[in-house]
Amino acid sequence: MKWPNQLIKCIARNRSVLFLGAGLSKNSVDRNGNHPKDWKGFLECGIEKIDSQSVKKNIKKEIDRDNYLLACELLKKKLGDNDFIDLLKDEFERPQFQEADIHKDIFKLNQRIVITPNFDKIYDSYAEHESQGTIHVKKYDETDIADGLRRHDMLILKMHGSIDSPNKVIFTQKDYAKARIQYAKFYKIMEALLMTHTFIFIGAGINDPDVRLLLENYSAMFHTAMPHYFVTTKESIKNKEDIYSEIFNLKFLLYDSRDNHKELSDSIHELVTLVEVEREEIAKSQNW
Repeated sequence: MKWPNQLIKCIARNRSVLFLGAGLSKNSVDRNGNHPKDWKGFLECGIEKIDSQSVKKNIKKEIDRDNYLLACELLKKKLGDNDFIDLLKDEFERPQFQEADIHKDIFKLNQRIVITPNFDKIYDSYAEHESQGTIHVKKYDETDIADGLRRHDMLILKMHGSIDSPNKVIFTQKDYAKARIQYAKFYKIMEALLMTHTFIFIGAGINDPDVRLLLENYSAMFHTAMPHYFVTTKESIKNKEDIYSEIFNLKFLLYDSRDNHKELSDSIHELVTLVEVEREEIAKSQNW
């Protein structure tokens, strides 16, 4: 995968925002060698805890339609809040997933703002440890995010919440609708960052509701502005690259998913070197 010079320059000057999706977490493993489940895998696991065959059938139908929000809504309603939270912890907290090499390389890019819809703490915990507590993790419902941005703090913004506050995790259709109304200020911050920074989506899905909403609004208002970058597999965007590029004002960077997404890991590792070289050139010229 070839990294565009414009993107390298944005990262080197710390004018980018890294958006880390669930695909990034799947590089991690627990002590038994298991990888975290994606949204579909989580829902399929949850189905097994339901006795009613009719409810199982309804949820499976929504999963097959890629309507994960509604499927999750049905699952949570059937399990109840307590059992649903227990399921979340069983899948995303208790296995104690460890950071992978790709997490370490992303940290080395040294970007001031990282946004993630992931409510696991794999990257957060690693980044906090490596930065000796100088990186601040903020959830969508916290009121001092704008202050942190103005003070040039290093921030990880958890746009769907965190597993350590499972009752506030945004994971169902009702959760999304409620968050957009009650925490509209957070989404205004996201919109402002889209206008002022170059976003690099890594491991994210183009069908994530928040991703689509943000990109649709941005593209509609600033269709001729510099595009954002979306790193994804060739097969996930097959025959749709042109139309999605136009709709969302994106430039897609495609890679082969073989060997457990090895090309992505290798490419991120290469990007670290390219950014370091660019920073050295900027330092020489003092053209910050």
